[in-house]
Formats: sequence, C-alpha cells, structure tokens
Amino acid sequence: MRLKEKDLRVREKDFSNNSEELKIIKDKLKSEEFNLNKKEQEQTNLAKELEKKENYIKQNLEVLNKRELDIKIREEEQKKKDSKELRKKQREQKLKEEEEAQQRDLEAQKIREWEEKFDEEQKIRLKEELIREEKMDQRERLRKAIKEQEDETLQEELFTKLDAFDINQTKKN
Repeated sequence: MRLKEKDLRVREKDFSNNSEELKIIKDKLKSEEFNLNKKEQEQTNLAKELEKKENYIKQNLEVLNKRELDIKIREEEQKKKDSKELRKKQREQKLKEEEEAQQRDLEAQKIREWEEKFDEEQKIRLKEELIREEKMDQRERLRKAIKEQEDETLQEELFTKLDAFDINQTKKN
C-alpha cells in the first residue's frame, strides 16, 4: 500500500506537475491568444485608419481635381475673354487706322484741291499779268504810234511850213 500510495503520490505529483504545465501552457495559450487578439485588433484598427486615410486622400484628390477643373475652366474663360478683348482692340485699331487713313486722304485731297486752286489762281494772275503787260505794251505802242504820228504830222507840218517859209523868203528876196 505504501507503494501504491507512493505511486499514487508520484502520479499525483506528475498529475499536478502536468496540471501545472497544462495551466502554464493554458496561460501561455491565453496570453498568445490575447496577443493575437490584440494584434488582430491593432490590425483592424490600422485597417480602419488606413481606410480613413484613403477616404481622406480620396476626398482631397476630389477637391484638388475639382479645383484643377475649376482653374482650367477659369483659364479657358480668361483665354476666351482675352482673345475677345484682343479682337475688340484689333477691330478698334483697324477702325482707328481706317479713320486716320480717311483723314489723311481727306487732308491730301484738300491739299490737292488747294494746290489746284492755288495753281489756277496763279494761272489767272499770270494771265492777268500778261494781259496787263500786253495792255501796257499796247498803250506804249499806241503812245509811240501817236507820238510818231504826231511827230510825223508835226514834221510834215514843219517841213511844209519850212518849205513854205523858204519859198516865202525867197519870194521876198
């Protein structure tokens, strides 16, 4: 019986040792399970955080895309506005140039008309001057002619008187 008791004690000790080992193993398993659960929880938390960050990044990308699209639209509108203003300025410049060209043409035409009028007046003055000179020449010739004629008639009279005078004197003598 002692042997059996001893054997039983040994078995009990073994059993208690096994039981303790099992408890230790069980505790290890529990701690490993706890660690695994903790790691799993951390991974799910990380996954949730990653998902949140991805959503945040997606939202930011959407906002950026909208802003870029907005900027592109504004740039296009600005380009259209600029090109419209440029066309308007070009039209205004063209109209201004046309008006200036018309003004220059009008001034040139007025100058030409003035020159023609001046030339015409000069021609008229020249003609009048020629006519005056001609009249003066004619008067001078007429005067000369009159003087010559008077001189001739005077000379003829003188000659006739002289002839007559000579004759008369010769008669008296």
